[in-house]
Amino acid sequence: MNFLAHLWLADRTGTSLAGSVLGDVVRGAELGAYPAEIALGVRLHRRVDALTDRHPLTQALRAGFPTTTRRYAGIVLDLAADYALARDWARHADEPLPAFAARAGAAIAAAAPWFELAGGRRSSAQGFSALLLSYGEAAGIDRAVQRTAQRLREPQALLGAASGWREQVPALQAALPALLADLRTGMQTEALR
Repeated sequence: MNFLAHLWLADRTGTSLAGSVLGDVVRGAELGAYPAEIALGVRLHRRVDALTDRHPLTQALRAGFPTTTRRYAGIVLDLAADYALARDWARHADEPLPAFAARAGAAIAAAAPWFELAGGRRSSAQGFSALLLSYGEAAGIDRAVQRTAQRLREPQALLGAASGWREQVPALQAALPALLADLRTGMQTEALR
């Protein structure tokens, strides 16, 4: 799952929106420097990532990638899942996507000190909201793939794996309701620990 799905899950479970994104930024297991709700959000983000990787629906989708690109299939599926979620947003949420994106952007901007502490960048509410909205367009996912590839040692490997991401969307749209329900259950279980 990528930002939009992590935020949707955090919102549905009443946990930290900022923590759900910080899970991609914070390194290491020591979370004592963060407020309890942020630390829980980071732990839940990591739990969602682990559950997603092991989920039978995700594994079936990964199996559809050529063996040579399967190593990067998880990244591609995470980004494509945000596209599928954004495209079917009304099926998954009552709040319009622009309103949710604005609310999430405000939460991320308000948590700027925690992003900086983790070594990340400060985001404006408007900029982060625009990023989330861009996931509803194929060009937005293409840009996300490019940005992600730039952070890798072998960017071409991800670019090659992502070249057919649009072909994954129908299967993702079909699998997303069950996958999100299972992830939500997993988050609630973890949050109660």
